[in-house]
Amino acid sequence: MAYLFTSESVSEGHPDKVADQISDALIDNFLAFDKDSKVACETLVTTGQVVLAGEVKSNTYLDVQKIARDTINKIGYTKGEYMFDGNSCGVLSAIHEQSDDISRGVDRASKEQQGAGDQGMMFGYATRETENFMPLALDLSHRLLIELTALRKENKDITYLRPDSKSQVTIEYSDDNVPQRIEAIVVSTQHDDFDDDEVMLAKIRKDIVELLIPRVVAKLPESIKKLFNDDIKYHINPTGKFVIGGPHGDTGLTGRKIIVDTYGGKGAHGGGAFSGKDPSKVDRSAAYATRHIAKNLVAAGVADEILVQVSYAIGVVEPMGIFVNSYGTCPFNMTDGEIAEKVKELFDMRPFAIEERLKLRAPIYSETAAYGHMGRKNETVTKTYTQPNGNSVTLDVELFTWEKLDYVDKIKNAFGL
Repeated sequence: MAYLFTSESVSEGHPDKVADQISDALIDNFLAFDKDSKVACETLVTTGQVVLAGEVKSNTYLDVQKIARDTINKIGYTKGEYMFDGNSCGVLSAIHEQSDDISRGVDRASKEQQGAGDQGMMFGYATRETENFMPLALDLSHRLLIELTALRKENKDITYLRPDSKSQVTIEYSDDNVPQRIEAIVVSTQHDDFDDDEVMLAKIRKDIVELLIPRVVAKLPESIKKLFNDDIKYHINPTGKFVIGGPHGDTGLTGRKIIVDTYGGKGAHGGGAFSGKDPSKVDRSAAYATRHIAKNLVAAGVADEILVQVSYAIGVVEPMGIFVNSYGTCPFNMTDGEIAEKVKELFDMRPFAIEERLKLRAPIYSETAAYGHMGRKNETVTKTYTQPNGNSVTLDVELFTWEKLDYVDKIKNAFGL
């Protein structure tokens, strides 16, 4: 019997994502001037206020207030009427030095023997549903908000949008797990105040269905375009009004959108957040590494859908174990345990090896902090960072290295494909 599956996304203006972006902007600035920085930074945003708290071990000094304000302004919180804007909000920093009890488990005389920054389990997932090997419902949810944000910043076809928004997509699947059609789309977007609420709601619904949806569909492959039809149930701003939003409407915290950040409820999640953590924290680095493994396995033809788990103990170099679930989609006679053994041979999962393989000690994290950490475009960009004393550094950095299909040939050789 057919079944329905739903995933959601939130925009860069959602309060939790504002917090994530500030935390990751701090990570990038620390790494730009000291690539060996150890950072765990949490952010809280609420009406007119930002609170930064965390632990840092670094040889550089930053103006954390300016970094936070610049991030908020870039998102689009630039007006006093939002009750939260980058130029006037208060910024309180309670960042202090990292505990020696933690650093002693990570730092080693030989970097290759670097221990894991914490215990825990991390998951990576990939599926053939989309060209970027991501679950379809989440991919579409992200795309809706990326285009909605573009419309807001263009300020041309739609001029009333404010930064906070959410989306949700429900897909109908066949018994053999193939997407058949889109059942429902939910979009809630913050907006300027209107004189007439009914006129406002009708205007927003019309613009979403007639402007936003066609822009999203136009960029999709034909196989996904055909899932859109006239029978989709649209729920546009279903509460009827969304003027009060952002950190004024809902306090935001770092790491509170971890399912949006990963696979939209498909696969699994170990529970650890990503943003605000340097790559010595395996919550982040090993989650990227397992996504890299899963994506390359699926692309190589080992399975149509794969989940990879790795686990660590704090201060211990080698992982506790590697688990693979191919959901019965492996086309040849090999068990999941045998696939896992091959993965161990192909991928060095020591924390330092992951950092080196995926080039994680670079300022690459601001881009991850909205619209998902997985399924994104691998590309090289140039960035410039400036310290309070005026010193600046310009770097070419490679983004989303864990999305590269650079192990496909090695996997095919190892599996005899």
